[in-house]
Amino acid sequence: MADTAQRIGFVGVGRMGANMARHLNDEGYTVSAVYDAQRGLAESLAGELGCEAPDTLAGVTAASDIIITVVTDDSSMRDIFGESGDSLLTGAEGRVFVNCATITPQVHVDVEALAEGAGASSLEACMASSITQARDGTLYLMCGGQEAVYQQVEPLLETLSISRRYIGPAGTAAQVKALVNMVMNINTAGLAEGLGLGSALGLDLDVLQEVFSQTGANSRVLETDGEDMVIRDHETYFSSAHAAKDSGIALSLADDAGLDLPLAKATKAQYDKMIAVGKGELDKSGVAELTFPGRN
Repeated sequence: MADTAQRIGFVGVGRMGANMARHLNDEGYTVSAVYDAQRGLAESLAGELGCEAPDTLAGVTAASDIIITVVTDDSSMRDIFGESGDSLLTGAEGRVFVNCATITPQVHVDVEALAEGAGASSLEACMASSITQARDGTLYLMCGGQEAVYQQVEPLLETLSISRRYIGPAGTAAQVKALVNMVMNINTAGLAEGLGLGSALGLDLDVLQEVFSQTGANSRVLETDGEDMVIRDHETYFSSAHAAKDSGIALSLADDAGLDLPLAKATKAQYDKMIAVGKGELDKSGVAELTFPGRN
């Protein structure tokens, strides 16, 4: 049973983190503190939820029993769990950190060790969902770390998600998440090429999408991104820059395993090009801007 009296802090309150906080607040949880490198985001959300917006990471730890982190990359994660200076690890004894960022698996392993050294616990809870699911509490979560820690916070995770899967020790959930995003990105880039070629051939793209949906060309990406590619609606739910980063994480894992993944490499090159031409903040569906005739 969920303990809604637990004080929940958030570090990283961009689109995902802020909507997770809003959902927990709606469900009766005590969102006690919010923090973001862009202080205005934290202050605005704190005013909305009626909670603190500490100006230090240590202040979030002091105000919270469980701290959910949603940061952008490895560097940001290492910064908030620094071994010196302002850090979430200050006064962290007894706290639980639930880390939701898509980052290199080894960083999750390192953070778990740092948390344990401070008398705290850490769990990775990698998300495979979008902003809408964060707001509705219908995330899909892949979790890694000590199973006892997972069980301790599972009632909270249940409130945030429609489904969860405990994967294994620290780092393993991040490995799975990297593969999820690698395959998703390949599917997205492939769909952009198929629809782009269909456009160049003068085909009816509504008919083409219908045929795709009934054949081996079907995919979840067709459902979520196909129409957006056609009508050029690239409102950001998962940015092209994030797609490039996550494909890069998967390729690093492949290098470590001694595998060559040409499709993943080609896909990353497309998303790297999105960044290079100034379109990295478009949704991943924006990769269609590189493939449809007359767009790029």
